[in-house]
Amino acid sequence: MSNGARRIGWPGIVRLGLVQASLGAIVVLCTSTMNRVMQIELMLPAILPGTLVAWHYVLQVLRPRLGYGSDVGGRRTPWIVGGMALLAVGGVLAALATAWMSTSLLGGIALAVVAYTLIGIGVGAAGTSLLVLLAKRVDAARRPAAASVVWLMMILGIALTAGIGGKLLMPFSGLRLVEVTAAVGALALAMTALAVWGMEGDAAPAAPAEAQPPFRVAFGQVWGERQVRHFALLVFVSMLAYSAQELIIEPFAGAVFHLPPGQSTQLIGVQHGGVLTGMILLALAGAATARWRVGSLRAWMALGCFASTIGLLAMATAGSVGPDWPLSTSFFLLGMANGFFCAAAIGSMMQLAGSGREAREGVRMGLWGAAQALAFGLGSMAGSSAVDLARALLGSPVAAYAAVFAGQAVLFFVAGVLSLRVGSSAAGRPAAEFVIAG
Repeated sequence: MSNGARRIGWPGIVRLGLVQASLGAIVVLCTSTMNRVMQIELMLPAILPGTLVAWHYVLQVLRPRLGYGSDVGGRRTPWIVGGMALLAVGGVLAALATAWMSTSLLGGIALAVVAYTLIGIGVGAAGTSLLVLLAKRVDAARRPAAASVVWLMMILGIALTAGIGGKLLMPFSGLRLVEVTAAVGALALAMTALAVWGMEGDAAPAAPAEAQPPFRVAFGQVWGERQVRHFALLVFVSMLAYSAQELIIEPFAGAVFHLPPGQSTQLIGVQHGGVLTGMILLALAGAATARWRVGSLRAWMALGCFASTIGLLAMATAGSVGPDWPLSTSFFLLGMANGFFCAAAIGSMMQLAGSGREAREGVRMGLWGAAQALAFGLGSMAGSSAVDLARALLGSPVAAYAAVFAGQAVLFFVAGVLSLRVGSSAAGRPAAEFVIAG
C-alpha cells in the first residue's frame, strides 16, 4: 500500500455505498423497466428482453480479467469510474434501442445488443473493483458490516429509482424513457466520481508485491488455490438456489393461493423487507460478536443457508395446507434468511480476497463475481422452466411448486455444508473471523 493510502472508516464506507446505489439505479432501468416496455408497450415476445438480460449476465465471465486489470495497475478507482461510465452509456443506448424498436425492430435489437454488452462489462468492471477496494482499505473487523451497508445502499438505489423514475416516466414515451435514463446515468456517474475521490490517496500506488504475469498465468495461480475454488462453488450453488426462487415465488402465490396481482406484489415487498431485516440483523450480530468473541463468518453463512432451506421447505408445504397457511410470515422469514446469507457471503468475499498469493485480489473477486452472475443467469431461467416441467409431469400446480421449492431447499442445504468449510481449505490459514470493531 502506498504512503498516500488510508484506511476507510464508516463515512468512507457509506460514500462507497453510493457507488453501489448508483450501479443499482441504472441496472434496474435496464433489466426491469425496459423489460416491461418491450413486453407490454411494444408487445414483443418476452424472450427478447430475457435474452438481453441473460447476455449481460453471460458477460460477467469477464470479471476475472477486469479484476486482473486493476491488479496490474494497483489502483481501483479508474476501473470503478470507467465501469460506471460504460454502464451509463450502455443504459442510454438501451433506452434509445427500446424506443427505436417501435419503428425499426431489427435496428433497435442490434443497438440493444451493443447496449447490453456495455452494461455487462460496465457492471463487471465497477462492481468487482469496488469490492476489491473495500476489501483492501477497510479494516478486517468492519468488512462484514461494510458488505451489509453497500448492499443495503444498492437496494436503496433500486427502490428510489423505481419510485421516482416511475413517476417521471408518466406519461410514457420513448423520448421520456431516454431522458430519464440519461439523467439517472449522469447523476450516477457524478456520484461515483465524488464517492471515490481521494479514496486511494494522492500518492502513486506502490508496485505490486510481485511482477504481474500474463492474465492466463495469474488466473491459473488463483484457480490453483483450493480455497478460491471451494468458495466459487459455494457462491454458484447458493446463488443458483437464491435466483431460481426469484421468478417463481410471486407466480406461486397466484397459482396456488389464487391471490390477485396486487396482493402477490405486496408479498414480494414483504419478502424484500425480510432481506433488509436479515442484513441489518447481521450487522447487529456482528456488534454483539465484538463483545462476546463468538462466531465466524462461515457460521453466519451456514446459518443463513440452513434457515433458507427451512424457509423453502415451508413454502413447499404451504400449498398442501391451503389458505390457513401464514403466507406473509413465510415470505418475510425466507427473505430474512436470504438476506442474512447474502450479507455474510459478501463479507466473506471481502475477507478472503486477500488470502493466498498477493496482488491477486482483483482476479479472486472477479472469479467469485463471475460465479455469482452465471448462477443468477442460469437460475432465472431454470426456476421457471423447472415449474413448467414439474407441472407437466405431476399435473398439479401445488405439487409442481412443492417439488421445485424442495429442489431449491436441497441446493441451499448443500451450500450450508459448503459454508462450514470456508477458510478451512486454506493450508495454514484460519477461517475468516467475524469480529466487528466496537
